[in-house]
Amino acid sequence: MRTTGHRRVIAAAATTAAATLTLIGTPAHAQTSSPTARTSASAGTTELTQLAEGYLQQRADLLTTARPAVKSARGQVQSTRSMTARIQDEFAALVEKGRRYEEVDGGYTKAEVDVEVTDVTVTGQSATLQLAEHTRLYLPFTPQEVEEGAPEYEELSLPHTVQFAQGPDGAWLLSSDEADAEGGPTATTQVADVDVDAAVDDGGGTPDEAEGSKDAGADVEPLPANSVDYVKPTVSANYNYGKMVSYADKYWKNHNNAYRTYGNDCTNFISQAMLAGGWGPKGGAIIQRKSNKYWFYGPTKSTTSYTWAGAENWYWFAKKHSKRTKILDNVWKLASSDVLQADFNRNDNIDHTMIVTKKYGGTPYLTYHTSDTHNKSLKKILSDYPRAWWYAHRT
Repeated sequence: MRTTGHRRVIAAAATTAAATLTLIGTPAHAQTSSPTARTSASAGTTELTQLAEGYLQQRADLLTTARPAVKSARGQVQSTRSMTARIQDEFAALVEKGRRYEEVDGGYTKAEVDVEVTDVTVTGQSATLQLAEHTRLYLPFTPQEVEEGAPEYEELSLPHTVQFAQGPDGAWLLSSDEADAEGGPTATTQVADVDVDAAVDDGGGTPDEAEGSKDAGADVEPLPANSVDYVKPTVSANYNYGKMVSYADKYWKNHNNAYRTYGNDCTNFISQAMLAGGWGPKGGAIIQRKSNKYWFYGPTKSTTSYTWAGAENWYWFAKKHSKRTKILDNVWKLASSDVLQADFNRNDNIDHTMIVTKKYGGTPYLTYHTSDTHNKSLKKILSDYPRAWWYAHRT
């Protein structure tokens, strides 16, 4: 998959391990350190984890229908002067994003954030945490609707580098937050920027044959109210669609270590799900790697076909050469285990690949890597990218 831009949240740096941290209004669940923090010998690590989690919780809360005022949320985060201005702008943008999501499909009712710290470096009066944000954003469905098949929440997992500086009073101040979110749709708790970078590796490339023109992009207009929703069987004569969805549900966050991870990992992930559901490899010789007629995974990148992990290449193998998918004329016809691809900037090169893991009330919910996301509604995705071209595949 090719990226639509750098998705980074950046500020500045600094910290010290023995200083006392002041938590202002940190959510109750954030007052308990993460399992990673509890294993640390440093009390400072636990406190830094609490501060980072509290800050990320504030970001997520702004997306919900119970969102606090920006000024109030900003007051819960102690930060350096340079970071304060950035937080103010981003918190305001998150509020607008939350309002937009509320308009399109009811938004989120509440948010729960946990962090998993993987590394802490403390040098003098500065500290750096490498961590993963794990966020659940609850959807406005009743328990009965969830029992009927509605998703209870959307989930995301996002790596961060978070830095703190020690203030004159010894308290730790947030000085930087860089979210490692290059290469895919903007993570829900982040704010998109406008630059475009197609350099992030997706394992694809220019094929050794010309393919011609793609099918027309799928319509995004809602189907008529009297439309009959297509229900795909769990298993067909050739494929097990239930296994495709189960694979995506299992590995959306915890990547399967039997496969390498690409900088843009979305199509690699979808190929894994298709393989789990019965798609058989085609080809395997190195000479076939650059041809869209073949689809195979090898022990190295150079022995893996472009079609395995390149979004544009996958389209041509799936739709044209193998005929394993059929292009739908409307995105709302997508059913469970179907695949949706996006050309975000309309340059006739597909950027991103997703799989439908749930469908409820006529709305598909999509799961993907980069950034790792589980059960995000199509309504929200369309509102994020109103100018994109979409390619909907019946698998």
